[in-house]
Amino acid sequence: MMHTIAAKAVAFQEAMSPEFADYQRQVVINAKVLGEELVAQGLELVTGGSDNHIVLLNFSRTDLTGADAEDALGKAGIVVNKNSVPFDKRGPKVTSGIRLGTAALTTRGLKDTEVKTVAQWITKVLERPYNMNLLQDIRSMVHSLCRQFPIY
Repeated sequence: MMHTIAAKAVAFQEAMSPEFADYQRQVVINAKVLGEELVAQGLELVTGGSDNHIVLLNFSRTDLTGADAEDALGKAGIVVNKNSVPFDKRGPKVTSGIRLGTAALTTRGLKDTEVKTVAQWITKVLERPYNMNLLQDIRSMVHSLCRQFPIY
């Protein structure tokens, strides 16, 4: 029990630091940039933008499902979650949207330029989700970017 209390104390202390506040601000900036770039690429966001760490894409006006998008992006090395959108006619196992977060990108140190590149990769995958050559090419580029921005 004491180890849990100690862990929380350390986490709270870190969360109060100026560095963590800077990190939080960058997470939100990256989400805004990601959302803006996805919209510029012709995709639809549920709310039109983001004020937090989440971007929610809406496929309800297309044949693409959240499940298919999640699968294709996963094969391309981009982890997202299928997510229901308002008034979703598809069930919760299929969905009409995906949720993208920017905390992992920010933790690696990605900023505007790299986030825009990731958005372009996402768009390419969503335009051709069954093109295995494309998915493998994007996966290689994702791995290369991750090597440029290691976690540790």
